[in-house]
Amino acid sequence: MGFKNQVVVSEFALYFGLGKDHILDTNGFDHILFVIALCAVYLLHDWKKVLILVTAFTIGHSITLALATLQIVAFPGEVIEFLIPLTIFITAVANIFKKDHASSKTAIQLNYVFALFFGLIHGLGFSNYLRELLGKSQSIVAPLFAFNVGLEFGQLIIVALFLVIGFLLVQLVGITRRDWRMVISSAIAGMALVLMNERVFW
Repeated sequence: MGFKNQVVVSEFALYFGLGKDHILDTNGFDHILFVIALCAVYLLHDWKKVLILVTAFTIGHSITLALATLQIVAFPGEVIEFLIPLTIFITAVANIFKKDHASSKTAIQLNYVFALFFGLIHGLGFSNYLRELLGKSQSIVAPLFAFNVGLEFGQLIIVALFLVIGFLLVQLVGITRRDWRMVISSAIAGMALVLMNERVFW
């Protein structure tokens, strides 16, 4: 029994690490951009809102990550790879055109929609990588769960670092919140356009 538990723990640690590393290294570069775009309108004291936002993204991509990895749904990989930077571009541009005095409730609700709906698309992208890792493995539920937890852990690291950097620049250095949002969102929108151009499939 002890040996079996060790195997389970070892398998969890393996796929947890793969999920974490996937979103933190260059393979997850586009997903990192999306997470930062989602958080660009927030500062450190908004951490509760960010946590809810990250949860919405988690729900979205967990659904399609599971469905696609279990081969219940299937979409052409080249289409998904193009749609992912498109979600980044839309989110970043929405940040740029956000009015400073717009209703915070409305802005938050829009971000939740982006996180949940666009999360569905990102989950399909994660599934392509996970399926390659699993190969012809018979049991994929436990690896799927561990991989997803690893993704979330890496995602929280990204969010925490971004919020701390924003705090340092806005609260301590004196950069205005609007300028911080505009610079980050503009840069992300530009990078998203480059990725879209590289992934045109028609």
